[in-house]
Amino acid sequence: MPVIESVEHKALRAAVSALGHKYGRAYFTHTVEEGRPATELWAEAAELGYLGVNLPEGYGGGGGGIAELSIVLEELGAAGCPLLLMVVSPAICGTVIARFGTEEQKRAWLPALADGTRVMAFGITEPDAGSNSHRITTTARRDPATGDWLLTGRKVFVSGVDIADATLIVGRTEDARTGRLKPCLFIVPRDTPGFERRKIDMELSAAEKQFELVLDDVRLPAGALVGDEDAGLLQLFAGLNPERIMTAAFAIGMGRFALSRAVEYARERTVWKAPIGSHQAIAHPLAQAHIDLELARLMMQKAAHLYDAGDDVGAGEAANMAKYAAGEACAKAVDQAVHTLGGNGLTREFGLASLITAARVSRIAPVSREMILNYVSQQTLGLPKSY
Repeated sequence: MPVIESVEHKALRAAVSALGHKYGRAYFTHTVEEGRPATELWAEAAELGYLGVNLPEGYGGGGGGIAELSIVLEELGAAGCPLLLMVVSPAICGTVIARFGTEEQKRAWLPALADGTRVMAFGITEPDAGSNSHRITTTARRDPATGDWLLTGRKVFVSGVDIADATLIVGRTEDARTGRLKPCLFIVPRDTPGFERRKIDMELSAAEKQFELVLDDVRLPAGALVGDEDAGLLQLFAGLNPERIMTAAFAIGMGRFALSRAVEYARERTVWKAPIGSHQAIAHPLAQAHIDLELARLMMQKAAHLYDAGDDVGAGEAANMAKYAAGEACAKAVDQAVHTLGGNGLTREFGLASLITAARVSRIAPVSREMILNYVSQQTLGLPKSY
């Protein structure tokens, strides 16, 4: 795995950074206050080819991988305007459809996801399942008379359902041989009868709203199933590993933005005839935050490289580690940035206070830090299962 970024990646990083700073934090917070997504930024990112950089060229994408898409999200975040739906629409849904979808599904969705004209949400979490995907109770059964699928269940904390054209729902079907339930993925269009949504009242300030979904015998054609009915966890984790990598990119970008604000302030804020950044009590914690973010980025790059190389097992371990490291680094960077600015860190002018809650999300979603520690202790270290 290369540890030095290629010329192409550096150029992509610089170009996306320029786009992000063209809009900036003020634009992004304004869209949040208006209760709408950053549609102008989304459209321009799509026009420049950034949204679909990971999707196949034959379907309108850039032909790259998660490594390139993570650069896009990180740099937009570092400019103060991260696009959360990049984690979901091109990374999870686009990747799953590109790898396992039928030709019809690919032609229907991939070009539109790449050019930004269509958006797809992703529904996996349930009220009683949480991080345990084996306890998902949303079930899919076939109608023997028509061959249609009937989905019944509930999902929670699904981002952007109101603006998404469809949601990729994780359900479970019964294995005819064993009688056990196995995970499968279905494309559910937004206005499908029986598919209802309720906005969850969140204190988190974000452009994308969170929803609870109810599926009441939602009828879908046979072609709504993505991939092989018998593939099970393989197809599910084809989407979950990119989700973890992209969440790491989201967190690293957020941490970099907060750190840059703090460093700028520490250079300029003068007390007792010296910039406060000249004092080690200010400088050292900021330096440590920078180190932690850089280390998290290295693990994120490793995870993306392994995933793009087709090593799903290796990518699973690295993606979990990257998400853990990035979430911790982001939370510490934001906290230290706010502390560096003191009272100014809580003002709207500097745009840091809203990141306190957002940074906490990077430690919780899409999988908690404790579940990642469980994964590493069991899968990597070979320790007995603790739950």
